[in-house]
Amino acid sequence: MVASPPAARPRRREAVRGWPGRSRAAERSGAAFGPAAWAEAENAILSLKRAAMGRTYFAEEAVGQYLSDLSTKFKPYVTGLLIGQCSSQRDYVIRAVRTPPKEEQKEGNTSPSKLESIDEEWITAHASQVSRMLPGGLLVLGVFIIATPELSKDSQNALRKIIFSIEKSLTKRRLWKPAEEEVSDRAALQVCSATKKIVCRTYDVQDPKSSAKPADWKYQSALSASWLSLDCTVNVNIHIPLLATSPNHDLEKNTKNGLNRWSKQIEDSVFLINGQVKDDDAELLEGQKKLRGNTQYSTQISDVKVLTQLSQGSSHRSTATVQVCSGSINLKGAVKCRAYVHNNKPKVKEAVQALKRDIINTLNDRCEILFEDLIINEGPHKKSFERVYHVLPQRLFVPFAGSSVMLSDYKFGDEAAGEIQERFVEMLDQSVQAEDIHIAEELNTVDICPVTENTDDTQQKQLTKATLLLKLQQNIGVVIAAAVAVFASIFSFNYFSD
Repeated sequence: MVASPPAARPRRREAVRGWPGRSRAAERSGAAFGPAAWAEAENAILSLKRAAMGRTYFAEEAVGQYLSDLSTKFKPYVTGLLIGQCSSQRDYVIRAVRTPPKEEQKEGNTSPSKLESIDEEWITAHASQVSRMLPGGLLVLGVFIIATPELSKDSQNALRKIIFSIEKSLTKRRLWKPAEEEVSDRAALQVCSATKKIVCRTYDVQDPKSSAKPADWKYQSALSASWLSLDCTVNVNIHIPLLATSPNHDLEKNTKNGLNRWSKQIEDSVFLINGQVKDDDAELLEGQKKLRGNTQYSTQISDVKVLTQLSQGSSHRSTATVQVCSGSINLKGAVKCRAYVHNNKPKVKEAVQALKRDIINTLNDRCEILFEDLIINEGPHKKSFERVYHVLPQRLFVPFAGSSVMLSDYKFGDEAAGEIQERFVEMLDQSVQAEDIHIAEELNTVDICPVTENTDDTQQKQLTKATLLLKLQQNIGVVIAAAVAVFASIFSFNYFSD
């Protein structure tokens, strides 16, 4: 849908405007709604209207210029990703990134001429790589295509397939579940290279049978110039046992299971924002003073502390489990986490959710990158291993012009700045100066510690001993009760004999 001016705001009914009066229907039934009920009804009506009208995407003006430049460079079509943030009220697009060309396209300088040649798998892989480079609060919220008029008719079908393919790939990697009220619409932006006409539609990725819904696309200057940043450092010390029943070389699967358990602890943690626990539905900026003559707030960066639960409540029952293990994996270090939220009256729960996901994603992404590196260097079928320490890649942040938001990436210790710069150009189509690469943290390690092969008998003895001790602990009450009963019988016998 072409961007159009907002429609005139409909007038409210007099009964709503004149509260605490009652509507005629309420008077006839002898009932009256309270203010909370009226507010809930109004919100429901507004939600229905928004659903009928479709979503509105506010895009950075630089995104429009970027798309215009692509339309003159690539013919007959070019595809790419839309990066931004979803909220209940509106969506924000702060960056567009073209799909990188394949090697054969680079060498031969060829470009495909038909939409059938769109490589869905290649675009999905690009989206997975880009998602690792996004801090909390940002996501791949859509795809775009710039095509000639002849190809425009079939463009929406191609975009729909790509959107669902990307969502399927990203969902497999996540260690967290989307909230019930979370926005599940993703944008499909179509731009005509000849007329510059824009058509924006959305698809609900939670519904595989969803049809296209119209959406508004509007440009706005300095859209993300004053977004809010939430920073925290999380100390990690995760011990993951390697079960003897699973192959030694299946480290990635075991690590994933361990991280999945750890992610639930993060989800249940308490977050202190600038030293305070705030209500989920409160505004993040509540209580902060505005700068004189400026709409920005005096504090744009919030320091967050994460308090994990040390133990479960008394209502949770736990049982001891003895398992034979072939070794263990230990993840240790302090990871730097960051999330960004829009400055349009953001809620505390939006900010906390974005930071939680960044904490979970950043550790999961690093482990994936490490295992990918090990497969490249050592092969996928390495079955035996000795105790070894691996260093997780460090997190770095890079700014981009016109925005307070910084993009993220990871580097191994032996990687040069030039390699990082090349990756930003390839993945995000952005040139980065070496001095703008900010390393955010110290080294974090992975300690893979196997049990030596000649300790099978010792391991079995330890298992038997541990099992006996466990059974003794479980039945200690019965033993004590029996002893007391015997002692009481002897005492009573002697007493009555005297």
